[in-house]
Amino acid sequence: MDYEENYIIENETTDTEKKQEYWDTGIGLNKVDNLEPSKYLLDLSQKNINGELKYYEVEDLLKTYYETKSSTDINIQKEKECDLVSLRIAEVLEDKSFGFSPITLKNIHRFLFKDIYDFAGKYRDYNITKKEPILNGDTVKYVNYQDIESYFEFDFKEEKEFDYSKLNNDGLIKHISKFVSSIWQVHAFGEGNTRTTAVFIEKYLNNMGFNVNNDMFKNKSLYFRNALVRSNYGNIPKGIYPTFDYLIMFFENLLQDKNNELKNRELYVKELFENKNNI
Repeated sequence: MDYEENYIIENETTDTEKKQEYWDTGIGLNKVDNLEPSKYLLDLSQKNINGELKYYEVEDLLKTYYETKSSTDINIQKEKECDLVSLRIAEVLEDKSFGFSPITLKNIHRFLFKDIYDFAGKYRDYNITKKEPILNGDTVKYVNYQDIESYFEFDFKEEKEFDYSKLNNDGLIKHISKFVSSIWQVHAFGEGNTRTTAVFIEKYLNNMGFNVNNDMFKNKSLYFRNALVRSNYGNIPKGIYPTFDYLIMFFENLLQDKNNELKNRELYVKELFENKNNI
């Protein structure tokens, strides 16, 4: 079966609140990469929410729209990426099928970024670093590209065999935080890694019966990514150690309706900045 067929939803929900959540999540997650939607996408999304357009009709209209735009204008291409990926995230979230496997993670990436990146759905075949603002330009140490499949095999096997019944609420949140942190740190994809991880983990949590508060991915997607950075960064000579505290607060809000105050400013590692007052 062609992969794309997995997300063709013949009977889209008529629940306008759920539709709005899916779209808000898609648009919000793109802010991880500082991407903003076009006004045209916002208009089309409302028509989809109101039942006037199907997802596939929105995609067709977007593709026609961008055929008239410059293919060399960076801002136009960023807007196009945001529009198409926001739409596809909403579509994936509405689809209730799910398989707990690295294959699902890879296929979500392929679906979200098809015709945007030529490596959509492919693991990176090179090593990477990423300059992080909260680390004053330093980077998390990501998994060597040659080890991606081995790491996923271990992480997914361990998670699949894990017994959640032995955990209280605090233990549950800590465990989920560590699992998400681990698969994110593998950074299997050159671009779109955080967005793909977020969509995968939301579908996984929904599959387990959790009621996910989509406002978190709508409004706090950058905090989510920075919390993942903090959970994977250490600099022992400077007294800096990885911490799950920020990620745990995010997941408490996401899954337990807690009201932890999530401020990006607090995620900056002050020890890495000479002038801490300018953070």
